[in-house]
Amino acid sequence: MALALGVVLGVTLLVALVSMPPARWLGERWGLVDRPRPGELQRVPVPRTGGYGMILAFGGGVLVSLWLIPRPADEWPRLLGFGLGLLVLLPVALIDDRRRLGPGPQFLGQLGAALLPVGCGLLIETVSSPWGTLLPLPLGVALPLTLLWIVGLINTMNWLDTMDGLAAGIGAIAAAVLFWRSYTLEQYSIAALALALLAACLGFLPFNLSARLFMGTSGSMFLGYGLALLAIIGGAKIATAVMVLGLPLVDAVLVIWQRLLAGRSPWRGGDAAHLPHRLVALGLTPRQIVLGLYAACGVSGVLALLLPAMVKLYLLGAGVAGLGALAVGLLLRQRWLRHSGANSSAR
Repeated sequence: MALALGVVLGVTLLVALVSMPPARWLGERWGLVDRPRPGELQRVPVPRTGGYGMILAFGGGVLVSLWLIPRPADEWPRLLGFGLGLLVLLPVALIDDRRRLGPGPQFLGQLGAALLPVGCGLLIETVSSPWGTLLPLPLGVALPLTLLWIVGLINTMNWLDTMDGLAAGIGAIAAAVLFWRSYTLEQYSIAALALALLAACLGFLPFNLSARLFMGTSGSMFLGYGLALLAIIGGAKIATAVMVLGLPLVDAVLVIWQRLLAGRSPWRGGDAAHLPHRLVALGLTPRQIVLGLYAACGVSGVLALLLPAMVKLYLLGAGVAGLGALAVGLLLRQRWLRHSGANSSAR
């Protein structure tokens, strides 16, 4: 089995490395170029078509895994749902790469992409209890929770794509963690999917770190979609995924909260509200920020693999409580600033 997984890794990585130069050329030819916008750190136009090379490489790795690694019968409908959802997501990403879709059309496309795998049986059907048992979720809870997870992670990775190497590197770390979790559970067919996603990210990173190619909306949405479903497809690994991606997820929630407090759409950017932008404002270089976030997600991933399920559950509970306290603090601060501004104007 190790040999088959090694072949999946090698083929996916090779396809990714070979496909990136043509993807860059096509981006320039078709005008799929990312130009600097307010609130972004980019300075020069760069083709934003690396995601298509990533998807091509991932697809090649999956095809090889279908040939080499046997799958249980109940996994095939879920794999079909994975592919159908990706087919819905791709046109949305392509239009956004070309014309910059508004938040509404993006959300509808993401929701449509999430509904297809859900319809094929990809649901968060159980949660861990404080006593170490799995509690089944009724459909009325499982359905919205799964849709929130998929759409939320798509947007988290999309927003994370603000610096060279950041989204792809963190996506690679998360895919590696999910691979190892699946491998240790002897879910080799699922481990192959995570390995293909990891290799697709690794093949893209050299071109992205040198600022020659961006993944674009296609890559960031694909990455979020893939990670979200890999955490579900072989039995819920949500706690593991949440731990390794905890920092980006918390950042996304806080940015939404701050924009709502300011009376703005939570989906509208241009305000330098995300953590990487704030770290730049503190004087850190992009390379320092990227490596620091790699380290934070890497440590979280290792802990997710090593800690018992109960400890992870307590940590997630503490994280939710801390996030709630932080949100309340931001609300109180916002009200205090408004009150102070009103008093200053009155004087």
